[in-house]
Amino acid sequence: MNCIFITVRTGSSRLPNKSVIEMCGKPTIQYLIDNMKKVQIAEKIILCTTTLDEDDVLCQIAEGNGIECFRGSVDDKLSRWLGACKKYGVNFFVNVDGDDLFFDNELAENVILQYNESKPDFIDGQGFMYNDVYGITSSALEEVCKIKGDREVEYIKPYFDNFETKKFASQEKWNKGNVRMTLDYKEDFDFFETIIDGLNGKEVTFENVKKFIHDNPGVVDINWHMETEWKRNQDDQIAEQMCEGD
Repeated sequence: MNCIFITVRTGSSRLPNKSVIEMCGKPTIQYLIDNMKKVQIAEKIILCTTTLDEDDVLCQIAEGNGIECFRGSVDDKLSRWLGACKKYGVNFFVNVDGDDLFFDNELAENVILQYNESKPDFIDGQGFMYNDVYGITSSALEEVCKIKGDREVEYIKPYFDNFETKKFASQEKWNKGNVRMTLDYKEDFDFFETIIDGLNGKEVTFENVKKFIHDNPGVVDINWHMETEWKRNQDDQIAEQMCEGD
């Protein structure tokens, strides 16, 4: 079974409750769910969240959208994914982070299509598109979980280096340039809200978003300056994780 995992929780130190804050009449996670429901070749969409009471609301949203909800480890997302794989009989999944509100349904479809062609253990779409994207087999994930033990993992790619890996066959259409499309800070919220409001009821597709930004280039200034701080935080987390692994 090929699936999409939406990895999300309400807890966030930089922007509290960012996944359920109302934006133009919807909780932010709803925009991502709406896009993923357009993927025709995924057999299930599974929202993967934690067992914390505060994340009850996410399961309620999932249920209201007719998608599955799996609850697992609070801090260990790999363990959470593995639990979802075992519960639903998932062979391969595309991970979609809950803060990537404009994640394109065609991007998820292309990851699944690439897996169907060559069946690698891991499809690496890190660092060269508007959002990172990974495709992972449940068998490889199970081995990685054994290797890492109880260690909390934020940066997952090194754990799959010894498995059969394929780079994602990217397309220019998903190259956003210097535009920040991740919801971490209040400035990011303002960026997303400005675009969605500016679309005036049009579908929030990646193509429509790109056209709006092309026609209104100043919108990128709302949050682009936060990219430096975000990268610094990411680098610190990666360095801490690598030290723990030594």
